[in-house]
Amino acid sequence: MKVTISDIAKKAGVSKSTVSRILNGNYGQNTKDTVDKVLKVIKELDYRPNALAQSLKSMKTNVIGIILSNLKNPFWARVLEGVEDTCRKNGYNLMICNSNEDELLEEEHIKAFLMRQVDGIIINATVKNDHLYKRLIDQKFPFVTINRKIPGLDIDLVTMDNVAGSMAGVEHLIGQGKNSIALFVYPQENVSPRLDRIEGYMKALISNGIEIDHSLIHVVEEKQGRVKEAVKKLLSTTNRPDAIFSTNNMMTLEILEGIKEMGLNVPKDISLVGYDETVWSMHLNPPLTTVYQPSYDMGELAAKRVIELIEKTGDLQPITHILQPNLIIRESCGTKKEEFISE
Repeated sequence: MKVTISDIAKKAGVSKSTVSRILNGNYGQNTKDTVDKVLKVIKELDYRPNALAQSLKSMKTNVIGIILSNLKNPFWARVLEGVEDTCRKNGYNLMICNSNEDELLEEEHIKAFLMRQVDGIIINATVKNDHLYKRLIDQKFPFVTINRKIPGLDIDLVTMDNVAGSMAGVEHLIGQGKNSIALFVYPQENVSPRLDRIEGYMKALISNGIEIDHSLIHVVEEKQGRVKEAVKKLLSTTNRPDAIFSTNNMMTLEILEGIKEMGLNVPKDISLVGYDETVWSMHLNPPLTTVYQPSYDMGELAAKRVIELIEKTGDLQPITHILQPNLIIRESCGTKKEEFISE
């Protein structure tokens, strides 16, 4: 049977209004003995407040929604950890949705969040629902984007310096004597991290006097097996590259599969640098040189910012946070000792 405020009041020998005040944290009008007695009864009866009733009364649900583009990617696990830790410390619950890079599904999630009266939304946008993003901005709804920029909209953003991260990876390969470096990237479609990583790749080549060979830039469909087949095709040519720069950790696994199936060895036959440090990067054979992104920090900053917007405690003008990646050097380029290089 559900425990009510009346049950608590009866057992504690106090009025319902006294119980209500104590539940709301208003202890001042009661003696310490009364407060202790009521709190003890609350614990004994395992009383659980009606969250819906409380939210109707306060016009606040203490829930934040987050929409991510691909929950299969381990990068988002650390982002979510940063978001959830910050929400919990500040008294908010988190609702998690996956758009799977589908703008229609993303739209459905946004509308569902608004229907459920969440207090704010964090989103790694598909960048295809401008009308919805703009509506949230116009309504001054607490709304923070992560990772991807939304062109043409002035909006709160927490992202990475992907140009710098890409340059660091490619310049390391050049420093190892590699001058034919293939780039693998998923289709850009105005997705800023992908575009920025291509830009960083090109800048690193140009700044080191290496001519850009567009035949080495491989834009591969984001479907299982497509990257592996593209790698095998590339490595079967007579003028195969001496290094590969992968712009996504899920892509890196398929690249490694393709290299293995071609009977080649990393780094003896071809060097490899990946993007996104994961728990398995150091356990690969050989351990993977990779661009590390402070993903937990991204989640933490996004959650802090959306809470500021909800509670109106910070600057309400849109703010952009750009986090700096670092390069972790391991053996996939020939280096023997692990190094953590801060850019």
